[in-house]
Amino acid sequence: MSVLRDAPLKLTSRAVIYARVSTDAQDAANQLFALKSWCKMRGFEIVEVYRENETAWKIGHQREWNRLLTDARKHKFNIVVVWALDRISRQGPLTILQFFATLAAYKVQVVSYQESWTELPGPARELMLSITAWVARFESERRSERTKAALARLKKAGKTLGRPIGSKDSRRRKRRRNVYV
Repeated sequence: MSVLRDAPLKLTSRAVIYARVSTDAQDAANQLFALKSWCKMRGFEIVEVYRENETAWKIGHQREWNRLLTDARKHKFNIVVVWALDRISRQGPLTILQFFATLAAYKVQVVSYQESWTELPGPARELMLSITAWVARFESERRSERTKAALARLKKAGKTLGRPIGSKDSRRRKRRRNVYV
């Protein structure tokens, strides 16, 4: 039996969009444009848009995701629409399965624009979720390894890394506080 209880999508489903980008230099506009059009085509009523500008590695810092979970608990919607599962988290299969199970307990289904199989019922979906989450984590770790290798090469070549001594931020930094789900 599936840990993730599935409910068929209704034509009059109340949906929310969760869009996440990792850096200030990125923009969620492309995700939002496609997801809003897709929801309209499917007949979903969009009741909220959650925009996140945080890394997928810092779960406690994703304020919009925490707000989404709070609203799910209050039954404000029954579908979460995302661009791709790696927009939720890159922490691996356990984290993704826990998120899906939590939302399923609130009778909320997650639907991915890029991974149409997220709408499949049963254990095959759990397997695909696990594989996709593992790939997202693996991809992120590999990217990090390449970055560290490049930094080590530059340092060995005598390049100065980081900000120049005495430089100041051009704008105020965001303060982060620990927020746990």
